[in-house]
Amino acid sequence: MDDKDDDRDTDRTWDDRVAAAWAAFDAYGEDRAAEFRAVIDALADELPGDSPLGLFERACAWDSTGHSDKAVPLYRQALARGLGDVSSYRSRRARIQLASSLRNIGRPEEGVELLTPELDAASDELDDAVRATLALCLASLGREREGLSLVLGALARHLPRYRRSMANYARLLVEPQA
Repeated sequence: MDDKDDDRDTDRTWDDRVAAAWAAFDAYGEDRAAEFRAVIDALADELPGDSPLGLFERACAWDSTGHSDKAVPLYRQALARGLGDVSSYRSRRARIQLASSLRNIGRPEEGVELLTPELDAASDELDDAVRATLALCLASLGREREGLSLVLGALARHLPRYRRSMANYARLLVEPQA
């Protein structure tokens, strides 16, 4: 086994421990939120100081424990430090979660700006989360019809029947009236 394999095993072990910490998140409850953040901080501290992964996990921990205001700068730093180069999946998650946090702190227009380009990004399992979060940001801006259109369009793909009808209704919500 060469050094590269050792690094991959270490990364997998770290990822597994992060996943285990998140799997236990609900057991902490609101009264132990600081304890949960300490677990994530300890895992993030194992990484180099400039690691976007550590910043991302810290942002998620603050966000998930009700502190969107503290999460926003960490998400931004993670993205600025190249989270997308390390993990395109986590980078997309960071944009979704950042947009949600921005909405939570009264800046939904920034969330719309952040997520609108994601509608044209390569498709993955996060597509519906992009649309749902964008819909919430739009609703916060008084643009409920656009938000409902996005959500109906996302839902339509999952329906065993009425798929075409719901997709058309979604489109008609935002098309100019003739």
